[in-house]
Amino acid sequence: MNKIIAIFFLLFCFHLKAQELNCEVQINAEQTGQANLNVFKTLKNSLQEFINSTSWTGRELPPEQRINCSMFITISEFSGENFAANIQVQSSRPVYGSDMVTPVFNYSDEDFNFSYREYQPLNYNQNSYSSNLVSVVSFYVYTILGLDADSFQQNAGTAFFEEAKQIVTIAQQSNSSGWQPSGNTRSRFRLNADLLSNSFQGYRDALYTYHRNGLDRMHEDISEGKQSIATALESLREMNSVRLNSLLLRIFFDAKSGEIIDIFTGGPDVGTRGLAQKLSSMAPSYARQWRQIQ
Repeated sequence: MNKIIAIFFLLFCFHLKAQELNCEVQINAEQTGQANLNVFKTLKNSLQEFINSTSWTGRELPPEQRINCSMFITISEFSGENFAANIQVQSSRPVYGSDMVTPVFNYSDEDFNFSYREYQPLNYNQNSYSSNLVSVVSFYVYTILGLDADSFQQNAGTAFFEEAKQIVTIAQQSNSSGWQPSGNTRSRFRLNADLLSNSFQGYRDALYTYHRNGLDRMHEDISEGKQSIATALESLREMNSVRLNSLLLRIFFDAKSGEIIDIFTGGPDVGTRGLAQKLSSMAPSYARQWRQIQ
């Protein structure tokens, strides 16, 4: 009997590790003037458990292969079970052959109003709408999964973006903002539509080239890796010439600006004359930083 119990315990522990994300959730409720209320602690714990324990893909991954990400929720006001907030979503991935990690996604969503009853169960069902809280968080989970997959294999994230599209379609039936095709140019609808659009294939191509052919190969050949990263940036420039100042372009540089400067301000020269000027034309808000690149 003890042996059976031991085997069951091991299987149970293994099942708990059947997750794809290692997500840290933070709740900032200082603007409400009641930051110490228990409901905010419960919300944080419930979200973290929901994200990290749900099997989003059906795959069982060891801890070292889980995607590191974070969701920082700032609550500006609440009344009863209704909350007004924004959410900052970030994800990263390891760089092959090194102990470095590289940011992949850095996105701020201002349209995040939701209802939450303390201790209510949070469950994702791809065929139904349960709450804006579940839909928004699930949408970003699949977006993170898609971008991470794209960084390892070209267009490998499509299935995840399609799942996120299903969330958008179902959530449009609610009155919550951020899901509709009109209005906010940084909406979840726009983010998902652009990721699946052929018009912005240059972004996804760049994501793969930058990470897989660039960063992941720098431990073998720094010059080759830097050249591949320069090629990825050129792909973005070509996309920008057709789709000026797109949402995906801004997302890319919000995540990568600091890293790009680090890469091109040291090490071997790979003939990137004029790179700073090209970067300034694509991401003028970082023009001062780009001047560090010689």
